[in-house]
Amino acid sequence: MTDKTIEKTSEMAVAEARVAQWHEHIKKLLGRDPRGLRDIAAFNSAGEPAVIRVASVVAGKPFPTLYWLVDPDISLAIDRLEAGGAIARMQAQVDASPELQAQMAKDHEQHKRHRASFMSDDEIVFLEKSGMKAALDERGIGGIAEPGRIRCFHTWYGSHLV
Repeated sequence: MTDKTIEKTSEMAVAEARVAQWHEHIKKLLGRDPRGLRDIAAFNSAGEPAVIRVASVVAGKPFPTLYWLVDPDISLAIDRLEAGGAIARMQAQVDASPELQAQMAKDHEQHKRHRASFMSDDEIVFLEKSGMKAALDERGIGGIAEPGRIRCFHTWYGSHLV
């Protein structure tokens, strides 16, 4: 076993322990059993899960949303921003700014590499054999295919917290 393999195995064991510790709490927050739960990626100021990390393959399909915001207070605040038209206002700012567009594209590319670093060899082989790997290779934060579009603040903020 190489040092890198040992390190990854150790990280996986720690992640599995966090999942076991927080599974029921996450289930209550979501109102259902979490699908593809791999780790708790960020905690809130009370020491409770704020963001979970999800597998890239869930129920035999690509799942491009690596980070899922589960903190109810933050989610509610973001819901209110979105309901108040903040996405449209922010999109107008992005559309008018080549600098913001470039930064968003950079963030999406970084996210794709980060997501790929968590994929298991089995997931990669499955996606390649089934012709579905492009669904992850070509989509950024929250599964967004167009790097200049804002679709959901929850996915962006979840990534930001991590």
